[in-house]
Amino acid sequence: MYKRIMTYVAAGTLALASAAACAQYPDKPIRLIIPFPAGSVTDTLTRAIAPKLSQRLGQNIIIENKAGANGAIAGQLIARAAPDGYTLMMGTNSPLAGVPFLMKDPPYNVLTDFTPIGFIGNFTHFLLVNQELPVKNLNELLAYARANPGKLNFGSGHTAALIYGTQLKTLGKVDIVQVSYKGEPEQTADLLANRIQLAFTSPATSTGFIKDNRLRALGVVLDKRSPIFPDVPTMTEAGLSNFTNISWMALVGPAKLPRPIVDLLNKELNTVLNMPEVREQLARQSMESAGGSPEDLDKILKDQLVVWKKALDSAGIKPE
Repeated sequence: MYKRIMTYVAAGTLALASAAACAQYPDKPIRLIIPFPAGSVTDTLTRAIAPKLSQRLGQNIIIENKAGANGAIAGQLIARAAPDGYTLMMGTNSPLAGVPFLMKDPPYNVLTDFTPIGFIGNFTHFLLVNQELPVKNLNELLAYARANPGKLNFGSGHTAALIYGTQLKTLGKVDIVQVSYKGEPEQTADLLANRIQLAFTSPATSTGFIKDNRLRALGVVLDKRSPIFPDVPTMTEAGLSNFTNISWMALVGPAKLPRPIVDLLNKELNTVLNMPEVREQLARQSMESAGGSPEDLDKILKDQLVVWKKALDSAGIKPE
């Protein structure tokens, strides 16, 4: 009887301590992990959001780039973090939908090892080629690739780029060679140096080079043209249909994150995403900000696991 009473007392004390901690949250800086290098689209978009979110929460947000393994390194770090709200991840489709099907032994379970906080939105990529490549549009690229089988390299700095490149290879019936990178900055550097000849790259790392005519955009992976470069056709308009835009961002934490902390983070994140200056910054990167509840994000994660499994299977990409 005594042991049972003491167990109840201990549980009650722990619950009170947890409630007190939630009430004070946040009372120290928050680590926000990005699964890709500095200068990547995820990094650029996060740095448009983080300062405003920091102001709303009244605490510094320290951004840390933990690149590698298509985001699995960052994802594993979050999955193992304490559920106290002080270590979060600005996740993308790569660690949250691609990794479970790209690795034979993934280091986490997306649906059980993370707490959904809020959806950020969808973003897109352009199909870019090096200016030295003698092609002006997608049809010319496909014709050149067919005439030069195995001689063109495409970069993949994340799983979306891998799928897009593989879809281009499959739907276009061309023999092009995939080259892997930790992120878009390294991929774009090699594209500029003509070490690879084509890549699907986000506006965050390519807009300036397109404007300076150092890279040529042949298509955009969207259902409609991007306001950034309205003269660039969609992939369907350019001649290849069935391209699906599967790039998105979301804020997540470790599993068992207390609901009061989740609700606070979600509320302030939605406030930030609705700020005109933030929406404008995101739009400049061709991102459509969304927001929504933790339950909305939970459904998105479940749906996207199905979408990504289908996309990877149709592209013939197997786990390694």
